[in-house]
Amino acid sequence: MKRRRVVLLFGGRSAEHDVSRTSAVTFLRALDPDRFDVLPIGISPDGAWAISDSALALHRRVPGTELLSQVDISGTTTSPLAALPAAGTADAMLIDELPIVIPVLHGPNGEDGTVQGLLELAGVPYVGPGVLGSAMAMDKSVAKVVLAAAGIPQAKWLSRRSWELANDESVARFTTDTAEQIGWPVFVKPANMGSSVGVSKATSPESFREALELAMGFDDTVVIEETIVGREIEFAVIGNDVVEVSAAGEIYPGSTFYDYDDKYVLANANYSIPAQLSVEQLATGVRLAEAAYRALRCEGMARIDFFLDDGSTGGDGRGWIVNEANTIPGFTPISMYPKLWEAAGVSHAALVEKLIDLAVDRFERRRGRVGRSRHT
Repeated sequence: MKRRRVVLLFGGRSAEHDVSRTSAVTFLRALDPDRFDVLPIGISPDGAWAISDSALALHRRVPGTELLSQVDISGTTTSPLAALPAAGTADAMLIDELPIVIPVLHGPNGEDGTVQGLLELAGVPYVGPGVLGSAMAMDKSVAKVVLAAAGIPQAKWLSRRSWELANDESVARFTTDTAEQIGWPVFVKPANMGSSVGVSKATSPESFREALELAMGFDDTVVIEETIVGREIEFAVIGNDVVEVSAAGEIYPGSTFYDYDDKYVLANANYSIPAQLSVEQLATGVRLAEAAYRALRCEGMARIDFFLDDGSTGGDGRGWIVNEANTIPGFTPISMYPKLWEAAGVSHAALVEKLIDLAVDRFERRRGRVGRSRHT
């Protein structure tokens, strides 16, 4: 049987580099080497691209590689387009001759539309949302504007660019605005980052200034959010025009909030799948997850994260509040996206194959539109 060619991109130039390397292992183990010819390309923190020898060994099931928790980025250095056909050749090739790219690149320079634009120019199918959906979902300040326009409930929030916080006076003014319009405590986040990198909780003007400095170290836009007292609920969504939403999963943070260490270092957080929800609560959550997915132009996959203030944790009973959308969610051993589908009876192998099929479906649909436009 002819094997399908897959290019797996992982690593990347972001603070989530290590998370990406761990996620790549899940994909390598899910892609049957008898059915998929995988070329794993690692991107180092300084932007160098290389064919990963250890990842190749892991995919080929070489003895001893099953113990790897992360794949190394080593091997023959290559260019960003080395494994892809030259731009403009897609029309002359059959779809099964094109590589299907899986960009397992969390955070900036991978999840934000940059790599997606490269792959569009290369003329190859790829997993996950396109350029616009990736960029909007990655930038929390933009995503919040779009979600507000769609009428999806959110926490109170403010956003500022770095040039708006260029001196002590502007920072003091923003501190006052935050206290008056939101109130302490607040969460301070870099707009373009995931895995809770650069996120901290501020309880006073003094800690707020420290939180601003931390967040601005990762991005030139900062987002301030009110603290929601509620349950942390996540949904996995898959699909292009037709979408499916998983059952709900609930996170029980082991720290003050579900931060990077809680997720990937200490692993103190617990979870429950399915979350204990009433029929009405679940129906509302599923509806809002799909609404957020569509509003942000997601395709292929995304994980939609919510707070549920149902009054059980001391909140005022505001109901569902969307937190954010992750267009390349983690695929680590503790990540919720694959766990939610696994609980629904979808294995990692079946999930990855469906994501590949969705990438091909979108590619063929878009290529058909381009073909028609050339003859009109």
